[in-house]
Amino acid sequence: MTDKFKMAAIQAAPVLFDKRASTDKAITLIAEASKRGAEIAAFGECWLPGYPFWVDGPVVDLTWEASAVFLENSVCLDGPEVSALCAAAKDYEIDITIGVAEKDPFTQGTAYCTALTIGREGKVLNRHRKLKPTHAERIIWGDGDASGLRVIDRDYGRTSALNCWEHQMMLPGYALAAQGTQIHSALWPGWEKTPREGEYCWARQHLLSRAFASQSASYVICAAGLRLKEHIPDRWKPLGEWEHSGASAIIDPRGEIIAQAGEGEEILIAEGSLEIVRAAKSACDIAGHYSRPDIFDIRINIAETKPRVEFNNPADATLYADEEE
Repeated sequence: MTDKFKMAAIQAAPVLFDKRASTDKAITLIAEASKRGAEIAAFGECWLPGYPFWVDGPVVDLTWEASAVFLENSVCLDGPEVSALCAAAKDYEIDITIGVAEKDPFTQGTAYCTALTIGREGKVLNRHRKLKPTHAERIIWGDGDASGLRVIDRDYGRTSALNCWEHQMMLPGYALAAQGTQIHSALWPGWEKTPREGEYCWARQHLLSRAFASQSASYVICAAGLRLKEHIPDRWKPLGEWEHSGASAIIDPRGEIIAQAGEGEEILIAEGSLEIVRAAKSACDIAGHYSRPDIFDIRINIAETKPRVEFNNPADATLYADEEE
């Protein structure tokens, strides 16, 4: 292991509703992050093919048209887009975590908000589906499972990833801290707003990312998406033109912001040190010496969710529910 490493938060707009063009742009950004010396780079939540912004607006006929196009542009793990990202990670010798809309391989009718981690070997290292879409996001995304709720060993450190308000849930973060995460990618749609009085729900990407960094004693790449009015195709502008303006940050294990992006597209780079991680964990290891296992017993079901329908007899396509549980 080396004690020093570089992290990148890639703040850029995808090509909305176009998974191929978005993949091509991602590869260009991956190449640039590698050129600047990053061992790991993170994109925002559902970066490919773009965050489904219309779910926060009124439900009209155009909502379902947009959702259909979004589903069409969701990716499969064995599809050409993921293959191209794997090839780029290998070519440019960099690990990447990227938010994608992942199409259910069985029904082809559900998308998951997935944090996909790809290694410099050119292989998918982990797929984590968002456990619970937030509020209106449930129109477009299905519930994930905990099969990807794990930490990955790399030569520069131990990495993990969560989407957006999974950082609000507390237990997913504890599960990763218990596995010793050191470098965490926090994927967000991308805005840091000033709430109105009486408003109780917004992303809070800096607050929750800083809390995760301090509690887990790890670096956090707070990777924020970017979507301005000019990025929305004319056909979909009636669904809403509110903006995600970015505000990516990189946070140290004390919970302090050590680098922050400005407005617009930017590859934010910061250096980390495992020595600093170790010092922070020695002060407070929430799943180790700063825990009470005699009081708290936490169990996590890491089984992958699979369809509860099987074709028992191909001759007559008899369907039955799986009752193994």
